[in-house]
Amino acid sequence: MQLANVFNIIIDKDMVRRILAKQGGGRSDHEGPSWLTFLGHMKDSLWSVDLFRAESILLSAHWVMVMIDQFTRRIIGFAVHSGPVSGTSLCCMFNGIMANNVLPTYLSSDHDPLFNFQQWQANLRVLEIEEIKTVPYVPILHPFIERLIGTIRRECLDRLLFWNENDLQKKINEFQIYYNRYRCHSTLESHTPLQKANKAFSKLINLNHYQWKTHCRGLFSLPMAA
Repeated sequence: MQLANVFNIIIDKDMVRRILAKQGGGRSDHEGPSWLTFLGHMKDSLWSVDLFRAESILLSAHWVMVMIDQFTRRIIGFAVHSGPVSGTSLCCMFNGIMANNVLPTYLSSDHDPLFNFQQWQANLRVLEIEEIKTVPYVPILHPFIERLIGTIRRECLDRLLFWNENDLQKKINEFQIYYNRYRCHSTLESHTPLQKANKAFSKLINLNHYQWKTHCRGLFSLPMAA
């Protein structure tokens, strides 16, 4: 996808799938869009929110709130909180992400008890955001944000150490820039989330004149125009 996006070198996906299958790296085909994908196309401004836990090099627990635009797969933002999460801290995390963004019309969340706090529900009413709940105990109905959390763990947090809340916030903010601007997605026809959001495509790079640019403190290297 990266080669197609920046060099316009088209590689047949079926051929890649057959090669990966022989090497033991094949994946089952996608069974179709989820109901949230359908809603994301039918409704304007549908975002998803979830939390996950990360531990620092000192083994202290930190909670990370992540928010994603359901239609473009764009990461809206991250918020970090060290220690147990209360209704007040949950609202502070959410409002921190919203401070630099336009408010969504709809917000999907799962049935985590944290999202049942009265402060959380009151905060959404004040902001005039309609909450959409997934079916209990069915993670597949909240697929994109669950998949995103797995991607963040595999590609970033499992490969980097962090010391404290501020250090974690800086590193996942760098991953957000990489994810939104440079990382291609098969569900977006090999485009990046920002390309999908802006309905624009990246300029092709001459295969004879390019250089490598590192992202996320050297975790990734992608080609760019020389």
